[in-house]
Amino acid sequence: MKPVETKKQEVKFHGEKILLAEDNELNTEIAVAILEDVGLQVDTVENGRLCVEKFSASAPNYYSAILMDVRMPVLNGHDATREIRKLDREDRDLPIIAMTADAFAEDVAKAKECGMNAHIAKPIDVNTLFYVLQRELDRSGQNSATGSDPK
Repeated sequence: MKPVETKKQEVKFHGEKILLAEDNELNTEIAVAILEDVGLQVDTVENGRLCVEKFSASAPNYYSAILMDVRMPVLNGHDATREIRKLDREDRDLPIIAMTADAFAEDVAKAKECGMNAHIAKPIDVNTLFYVLQRELDRSGQNSATGSDPK
C-alpha cells in the first residue's frame, strides 16, 4: 500500500497583527520569523502580565489573535487568558491559541476552560500552526487571506 501524500498548504496572510506571548527568546525569534514570512505582523511579550498590559493598551481590534505560551513567569498563559476575557473591550473574544509542550488531553481541556480557542503542542508543527491560526481567524472574521466566509 502506498503512503498517502499530503500537499504542503500554501498560506499567505495579509498583515494581520498577532501578539505572541513567549518567554523563551529562541522560540520567540523562530516564531516571529515563521509568522512574518507568511505576511503576519508580530508583537512580542515575554510573560502573561505583559501580554494583558499590551493587549489592554492597544486600540480595539488592533490584534487579530494572540499566540500564548502556557508556562511563563509572572503570569501564566491560562491566567492571562482569563484576564483578557474579563476586560471591558469589544475585542476581548479574539482568538487566543495556546502553544505549549503540555499536550495531554487534560492540558487541552484546561486551555479551553480558561477561554483559549485552540491548543497547539510544542514543538510546533508549522503546517498545524498555520492551519489552526487560519481557522481561528476565519471563525472570528479576522482573516482576509483565504477570501472565505467566516465560519
